[in-house]
Amino acid sequence: MAAPRPSMPEFVRSDPSMWEAIYADPSVPLDRALVRQIINDQRRLSRRWVYPIARFVSRVLVAIISIVKRVLPIRWMPLRTMDVLCVWFLRHFVAPNACELLIRHFVVETNLVNFIIRNTPVDMAPVTLRPETLAGLGDSAVVEHDVNVYDLLIALDEVTLARPETLDFAQLDVPPLDAERGQRRIFRLDIQTALCFMNIPFSMALTLEEYRRAVHSIRFDDSFLEILAVLTDDDSFRHWKIAGLSLWMDSNVDVPRMVYRHALVCEYAHARLVKLAGGEYPRSTSVDYD
Repeated sequence: MAAPRPSMPEFVRSDPSMWEAIYADPSVPLDRALVRQIINDQRRLSRRWVYPIARFVSRVLVAIISIVKRVLPIRWMPLRTMDVLCVWFLRHFVAPNACELLIRHFVVETNLVNFIIRNTPVDMAPVTLRPETLAGLGDSAVVEHDVNVYDLLIALDEVTLARPETLDFAQLDVPPLDAERGQRRIFRLDIQTALCFMNIPFSMALTLEEYRRAVHSIRFDDSFLEILAVLTDDDSFRHWKIAGLSLWMDSNVDVPRMVYRHALVCEYAHARLVKLAGGEYPRSTSVDYD
């Protein structure tokens, strides 16, 4: 005779929210207002319905552009035109919160670059790319922020990295940012969908080598995290590495996806520096949950 089956345990009925858990996650070092802003951006309808299509279309078009450029290796679009087109697109088709997150990334990455410059004997002046408006993303800001990464790494050649006696935590602020919230938008796309569309003119305006250089700059995230870990003697930075080896030269990647993760890594690293400086994460970014 078969043994009776044990009765099923009684479970407490629960219907937890993924977004609520992400917001409450104590391991995320970011200010709660910023976390809420990122979550709201991810919860946009465009992220669910438009992004999968935009991601596919973007990869196909960029691949075709890259192939044709091998035959016609010319600059198809002036960099100035790319800047004007991208700012126009952000102003009319991208949600203000997403635009603010994008502007913020340029400031945060500059802060990280300058922290390394100020805390190493590197022969390089602090960089000045800290846009505060949508218009500030023009004037080759996208290219400049990639070039700053390369210039710093090259300048660090033969420099012995070690924690200085006193760490210089100057300029870790994020100024008030103007995402032109009063501008009437035709659509309010999330930042990941926006990056997919913006990658198309980006690939058209840059030469093959410039585009490859821009894509490969993201692979230096682990390098920057390691440098920050050594300078601060803090292993927290190493926790966010993904073995993105800089010697792995492969530009056939999902660029918008990598850029989004790159922005998050920069935010995590920046927040940790602010914490090490003995402060709280700056709440200068106004959050309007549009």
